[in-house]
Amino acid sequence: MKLRQATAALLVCASLAATAPALANPLRWAAQNDIQTLDPHSQNHSATTTISGYIYESLTRYTEKFDVEPALATKWTFVSPSQVRFELRKGVKFHDGTPFTADDVVFSLQRIKHPASNTIIYASGIKEVKKIDSHTVDFILDGPSPVLLRNLTYVRIMSKAWAVKNKVENPQDFKAKEDTFASRNAMGTGPYRLTSWTPDQRIVMAANKDWWDKPKGNISEVIYLPIKSDATRVAALLSGDVDLLTDLPPQDVAKLKADPRLKVIDGPENRTIFFALDLGSDEIKGSNIKGKNPFKDKRVREAMSLAIDREAIKRTLMRGLSIPAALMVAPVAYGWSQELDVVSKPDVARAKQLMTDAGYANGFETPLACPNDRYVNDEEICQAVVVMWSKIGIKAKLSTQPMTQHSAGLQRFEFPLYMYGWGVTTFDAQYTLQDIVHTKTSGADGKGNYSRVADAQVDALVQQMKVETDVPKRLALMQDALKRTRDELLFIPIHHQVRPWAMKAGVTIPHSANDAPQARWATVK
Repeated sequence: MKLRQATAALLVCASLAATAPALANPLRWAAQNDIQTLDPHSQNHSATTTISGYIYESLTRYTEKFDVEPALATKWTFVSPSQVRFELRKGVKFHDGTPFTADDVVFSLQRIKHPASNTIIYASGIKEVKKIDSHTVDFILDGPSPVLLRNLTYVRIMSKAWAVKNKVENPQDFKAKEDTFASRNAMGTGPYRLTSWTPDQRIVMAANKDWWDKPKGNISEVIYLPIKSDATRVAALLSGDVDLLTDLPPQDVAKLKADPRLKVIDGPENRTIFFALDLGSDEIKGSNIKGKNPFKDKRVREAMSLAIDREAIKRTLMRGLSIPAALMVAPVAYGWSQELDVVSKPDVARAKQLMTDAGYANGFETPLACPNDRYVNDEEICQAVVVMWSKIGIKAKLSTQPMTQHSAGLQRFEFPLYMYGWGVTTFDAQYTLQDIVHTKTSGADGKGNYSRVADAQVDALVQQMKVETDVPKRLALMQDALKRTRDELLFIPIHHQVRPWAMKAGVTIPHSANDAPQARWATVK
């Protein structure tokens, strides 16, 4: 096994060395999984949106401290609580040389609200966008929107002319396996231009010399390398063929910290890893229990949670790089509360009693779907939890696959029980509560709810927080919804991730809680 891993590592490193161009300051960045698409409005997937943000831009963007600042908009004025006027940046050009105008903003907002878009959450509360003149637009809202400017950081602006020319006026339907020009090509206004994408091998982006802004760093080219194998990724860094490694195996952190050629930085991520259960179907698909759904019984969900030893997972699999979780948002998100995020100690005896009380003293079988290339030790965590659940009679039949297939499957509602991870991209708990906890609708509410969660109390709280402008009242609404989600065990949280990044000693890049390295802030010596 070790010989095969070493051979694979040498082959990858040799390939990198042979194909990497001799540029002044390239940044060769390796991570665990590939992007799912280049269409900026198709998939709400972390690696995908991170790379999208190199090529495409939004009206607003984050600073290093995740405050909102102007990007393609230079100014915004609240004409009324439900009308916001944006003045657009003049002189900006798309990568093909065409000018950026209000028409592109109106088009992009219409496109992101298409039913095929999985990023519609970022346009939540926007009723209409009206063009005032070539560089002014008015956003007409459903009502006050406390998170509007944060949501807009992820509404990527596409060229209307480019989309029309290439017949991609609508976003790619990913779950239907649609392939479009926009899913394979990209053309924005951002700091980097797409040079090439070879799926599962590399993405190459060159610095946009005509970018309207000036980068703080000196990166002339970004080469993104999805390398699934932990051993191969680490070997590529140790051999010098990779400059930055963001999916760092916990077991290798101490070794890499001790290497004088490298440096390791870390920090909490805004992502919570959890199990989601089908709470809506009348029967668990693939189970030996017919005619009813054990997951609908809160006692079963509580038993499943009590059977998980989160501290053991933290100690043995995560090597301390996790925060056991009871809430569905991480500590870096607004709305999180230490008082609420208290994990119950594992209690197998209590869990067995709950299973008996629910009528499942002999347990039951259920499929369990997990990704194997997305989260830190995702497959290993699922394997450990399968053993923990077996102690209370739940026989989880584990299947694992790459995140691209896993994501498409859950969007088709194929999995009765699955692992998932959710990052709070707006750093505001409403994002999680509205997207994956709220009952699924035809619009933004519940767009990411793939487990048929439906709780009237949470829905009502979400609807209130969406328009509440009084800060203390809105915080109370979010915490009530988080507590309700916790107490009803609508999901089974495992932990909040802590993310170490390793890099060559000559690389400088600020750690980001959204696990999205920004090359425009990086330097390579």
